[in-house]
Amino acid sequence: MFGAEPECGRIGRMTIEHVPVSDGGRLWTEKSGDGAPVVLLHGSVQDSRLWDGVFPGLASCRTAIRYDARGLGRSTPPTAPFGYEDDLLAVLDHFGVERAALVGLSMGGEVALDFTLEHPERVSSLTLVAASAGGHDWPSFPELDAYDAAHRGNDAERLAGAELAVWASLGDRAPGYPAIVTMVTENAEVRAAAEKGHVRFTAEGAVEHLDRVNVPTTVVVGDHDHPEIGVIARRLAEGIPGARLEVVAGADHYLPLRTPERLTEILVRQ
Repeated sequence: MFGAEPECGRIGRMTIEHVPVSDGGRLWTEKSGDGAPVVLLHGSVQDSRLWDGVFPGLASCRTAIRYDARGLGRSTPPTAPFGYEDDLLAVLDHFGVERAALVGLSMGGEVALDFTLEHPERVSSLTLVAASAGGHDWPSFPELDAYDAAHRGNDAERLAGAELAVWASLGDRAPGYPAIVTMVTENAEVRAAAEKGHVRFTAEGAVEHLDRVNVPTTVVVGDHDHPEIGVIARRLAEGIPGARLEVVAGADHYLPLRTPERLTEILVRQ
């Protein structure tokens, strides 16, 4: 069951903390508001600024938490192999959150889904926004092959250009583009080095276990996102029991910065 829209009011106290994680790492984390907790997870070549248009509205209704993933934004780079799911668990434990609604975009959606399968008792609901998914077999696309080559080449300028061309395909025709360019350009400088050799991937793909997700789930995708993200969205919506699919008009992969009001409407219902 999906809950009714909660009562929203004044934003509660905001705190910035550097949450400790394995091997001496620190995650830049923002917590604001009161009520049921919701944690926002960003994607690759991004940081928590992805949620700038959504965070205040959520914090007026709930306890909203967002953080920069390891090696991105204002968080420290990894020094040893780590798991994104372990870092999420550390954030929940740091704030004493027993169960949270998880909202993840792209890589963040993949992390949220994997975490839900690993720690179902810690998740109250799941919103997968333009999500990737472990175990999904991507067909070959020339633009994605070029993107992967830029990533492997550790060429920040080339990576940023490919990221904007493929995933922010609406360019300056849609809102939020200056913020997207700034965030992508800054994180392209550190992305490849931060991930290389330091991420532990789960052994099995989540797509083989979607029937085990037992929390209310919403799958969100923009109508101008890459076609394969649409394929994944339908696969998730069909495979997760009771999941519903929301297609948002006027949005590419950077949906939270393109259509923040519409996404906030969806999220406050969880």
